[in-house]
Amino acid sequence: MTLVPHVKFFSEIVNKYDVFILDQWGVMHDGKFGYPHAIDCVNKLIEFKKKLIIISNSSKRKKITSNRLLKLGFEKKHFVEVMTSGEMIWQSLFLKSHEFIKTLGTNCYFLFDKSQKDGSKYIDGLDYNFVNNIEEADFILGCSLSPGLTTLDYVPLLVKAIKKNIPFICANPDFESINSSFKDLHICMGTIAELYRDFGGNVFIMGKPSICIYQEATKNIQGIDKSKFLAVGDSIYHDIKGANEFKIDSMLITSGIHRSNFNTVNPKWESDSNELIKNNITPTYLSSKFQF
Repeated sequence: MTLVPHVKFFSEIVNKYDVFILDQWGVMHDGKFGYPHAIDCVNKLIEFKKKLIIISNSSKRKKITSNRLLKLGFEKKHFVEVMTSGEMIWQSLFLKSHEFIKTLGTNCYFLFDKSQKDGSKYIDGLDYNFVNNIEEADFILGCSLSPGLTTLDYVPLLVKAIKKNIPFICANPDFESINSSFKDLHICMGTIAELYRDFGGNVFIMGKPSICIYQEATKNIQGIDKSKFLAVGDSIYHDIKGANEFKIDSMLITSGIHRSNFNTVNPKWESDSNELIKNNITPTYLSSKFQF
């Protein structure tokens, strides 16, 4: 069994890495407030002249995500790049730059959180015909789930889509995320997309764990080899798998979505409670918090 060291404070490894790729939810903030320990850690890493990059599986555009950092307690200037899966998908749809996108038709069935007043703004600037009937759709664009709906609520829609072999473009590949109350987890669009894939559907993502988002986010980092990169996230399926695919070191924050697998104070990879081992996706380190 692979030994995965527990790192309590980032100060223990700060001199080993020059570039830190950070996830947002569960690492830096809870969706509403920045964690004080994470705000302090970012500030300390900047004092050590480290380069910080955010790679997020958010369906929000890059500019919105970057501008929101101040509200969460972080300085935008501290991050040399902020890249989201939503931005990657939007740019690909706008530019029609990917082979998968080039094969799509013009009719799009758009899944988004209708309770958010700006939820529909994601499609602004995209030259497609947005339809309300799945029977008329050439492809599905999934961004965010409507509150109160479960995975099962989407099954009838997916069944209709699979009969027509409609491609599913997922702007947020995460399966689940924490909420601000931290009492439970809520599902993300990635869960619906994965179910569609299980049905035999064709699913397209550009967020984690796909290496394309890592390549895009790090394209302006020159003269630093990958052994000096560390990815930090709370999802074994996205942050850790993505880092492994990109061939860089990774740290799993154990207080996030996988917290039930670990001891709060002294998390251990090699424990009977850690059911993540069976996935054969292993981080370089464990840490209970993103703290310096």
